[in-house]
Amino acid sequence: MNKQKRHKRPSWDEYFLEMAKLVAKRSTCLRRSVGAVIVKDKRILATGYNGAPTGLKHCIDIGCLRQKLKIPSGERQELCRALHAEQNALIQASLYGISVKGSTLYSTNQPCVICAKMLINAGIKDIVIAGGYPDKMAMDFLKQAKIKVRKI
Repeated sequence: MNKQKRHKRPSWDEYFLEMAKLVAKRSTCLRRSVGAVIVKDKRILATGYNGAPTGLKHCIDIGCLRQKLKIPSGERQELCRALHAEQNALIQASLYGISVKGSTLYSTNQPCVICAKMLINAGIKDIVIAGGYPDKMAMDFLKQAKIKVRKI
């Protein structure tokens, strides 16, 4: 049997989505581990996972207020101490002076509406996700902004 037939290389989308899944393992959220990778020209520009701002205590250390208050997923995000993975990836790029305009975001989950608005204004052109998120408005905004969202 030929070596090529035995070894299946992942597509670029599969490759970068697997990277996002790896990044998600650093998450400090008790409810949902999310990872994001921003890519341009098949090169990783920045990564992010959901967790508390630098220097602040994480939910895995002090508990989750949203869980305690029984807030459903996708609602009242202002009560969360964590930044979302997409936000952290955009901030990481910003800290190092990296433009993400025209890039693709790979994420383990569909962005929320807050992240969608940030991604639109950052110039992200394409989003590839592994899973959904209960936020229809986010998808409406991304569609209006002509940002393709592909689930693989």
